[in-house]
Amino acid sequence: MSKRGKKYIEARQRIEVGKRYPVQEAVSLVVGTARAKFDETVDVAIRLGVNPAHADQMVRGSVVLPHGLGKSVRVLVFAKGEKEREALEAGADVVGSDDIVEKIKGGWLDFDRVVATPDMMGSVGKLGKILGPRGLMPNPKVGTVTFDVGKAVLELKAGKVEFRVEKAGIVHCPIGKASFGAEKLTENFLALLEMVLKLKPASSKGLYIRSVSLSTVMGPGAKVDPLAIRNI
Repeated sequence: MSKRGKKYIEARQRIEVGKRYPVQEAVSLVVGTARAKFDETVDVAIRLGVNPAHADQMVRGSVVLPHGLGKSVRVLVFAKGEKEREALEAGADVVGSDDIVEKIKGGWLDFDRVVATPDMMGSVGKLGKILGPRGLMPNPKVGTVTFDVGKAVLELKAGKVEFRVEKAGIVHCPIGKASFGAEKLTENFLALLEMVLKLKPASSKGLYIRSVSLSTVMGPGAKVDPLAIRNI
């Protein structure tokens, strides 16, 4: 078994084992545990009362975080003609069509998010084995397959994040950097939570939000009081 470092142990002592905290307090505790030399990302893990094996209980969506993620996002857009110009004006880093498809087949992956117009999906679909495993394949359910490429690019640049429930029924999603402070991170967290609640499947019975935990990428987790979530 690997041993925990001194900084992790000190951070762990700040959070009471088994205790559920109000949202603001949980966020503040997590921010206080950030001890790495870099600006740590704060992640949220939400365990849902769904069975992802059933198609009608799949929870997948996206949300524009009020304060973004604290990092620049390189956006690639597959589009032609007028839509290509629209994407560039909105701030897309790379715009192209079949030429970019061939470039990616050759190993180029210098981008973070991908948007495509519906008429380009025939070509983009050929990249499924490359983009799919990396979570980069455009999808209409999260707004990345659209003719409104300008809006899609602006949202991604502003801090739009995608999330999807895993096989274990858990949604993992970043909500910003520790340097944001508790107030901004709390607003980002609530925006994410609101969207997850809106996407509750009609076929999901019983308690939907089972548990919520917040942590930095290098630190211990702080659990959120379920009652506080229900009140929200």
